[in-house]
Amino acid sequence: MRTTLTIDDELATSIERLRKRQGVGLRQVINDLLRKGLLAEAERAEPKRYVGPTFKTGLRPGIDPTRMNQLLDELEVEEYLQR
Repeated sequence: MRTTLTIDDELATSIERLRKRQGVGLRQVINDLLRKGLLAEAERAEPKRYVGPTFKTGLRPGIDPTRMNQLLDELEVEEYLQR
């Protein structure tokens, strides 16, 4: 496929340096860079879901471990009122 690209000057300079260092043509460098960029984007688009270890807490039914601070506050208030 033939197309015309408008490339920023700093990118064109970097691409030209890379082309000279690798000793390949402009077409090859542009295709390689685009291929690498598309592969990196595809890998980044679908992050792996983290699954952590699970374990039994040993809490009695009805105890919500996410509200432990509230329970502690209630116990402190109760203790204060009994003084």
